[in-house]
Amino acid sequence: MAATSLETLERLAGSSDVAAPSKRMLVIVNPYATTVSDRLKHLVVYALQGRYEVDSVETQARGHATELCREAASEGYDVVCAFGGDGTFNEAANGLAGSTTPLTCLPGGSTNVFSRILGIPSDVVDATEHLLAMADEWRPRAIDLGVVDDRRFLFTAGLGLDASVTQRVDAHPRLKARFGPWFYVTAAVSAFNREYALRGPRLVVEAAGERIEGVTAMVQNTTPYTYFANRPIELAEDVGLTDGTLAGVVLRRANPLDLPTVSWRAVSERARISRHRRIDSFAGTTEVTIRSLDERPLPLQVDGDYLGEVAEAVCRVDPGALQVVS
Repeated sequence: MAATSLETLERLAGSSDVAAPSKRMLVIVNPYATTVSDRLKHLVVYALQGRYEVDSVETQARGHATELCREAASEGYDVVCAFGGDGTFNEAANGLAGSTTPLTCLPGGSTNVFSRILGIPSDVVDATEHLLAMADEWRPRAIDLGVVDDRRFLFTAGLGLDASVTQRVDAHPRLKARFGPWFYVTAAVSAFNREYALRGPRLVVEAAGERIEGVTAMVQNTTPYTYFANRPIELAEDVGLTDGTLAGVVLRRANPLDLPTVSWRAVSERARISRHRRIDSFAGTTEVTIRSLDERPLPLQVDGDYLGEVAEAVCRVDPGALQVVS
């Protein structure tokens, strides 16, 4: 992080022209997130102490943020701030779901899709200032969560090629941190060529009264699907955080001839991927069933975290399950 940004945080931390803290905040820090350092963590926490009574804790392993959030809800914290990437945000949401304790976020990952969806700035200094100002405009609200089997998701769940790419990216965190979205592109091309171009696993999606066969499926609780640098990648349509529905798209076949045009529509500001001849879409449903057609297990990811392989997955919506403040 640039020296000027750290100096700004130091200024925020040293400011005394603020009201006394009135709300208890637990900051859950993923120390392995792309942009998180010890110095940055301490400056952020110190700055937030100007408006909140802050406790902070670092995650130790996968699933730890979920446990910490459950404890925070039972102990009566006014808000939990997840400082990390989308995986940390997802774990925090799973711990707070069904409680009255709201979640907010500080971006520390490589993409930070959910914090952007909430309207939180993608720069951590700007986001810290945003959270400080939020103390004066305290407006918690309920949003929907998606659920796949027992795991809740904030914005997306994917099976097939989408999840295979996530698996490859997760296996190389240093390359992910260094090259960002370009490493995703490399991983996508590699996964496509090695696992899907010749004889990829087949799946069937049952949603909104339709049956769609394909090679990969993305189910969304809201949009966008992700970001490529600063550009949102829009896949599903007609779905939002408070409408009580799911939507998604299905890629019907994996063919090298289709890859360039599918990719172009994904990043285009004008073209819609749902209009591609190899894409089917669905919307306005509360449950989606996805299962293997050829007895091969399907890779599964939620909110950018690879979860493993499944023979079948049932996605549903959990309306108003999570309180957020942003």
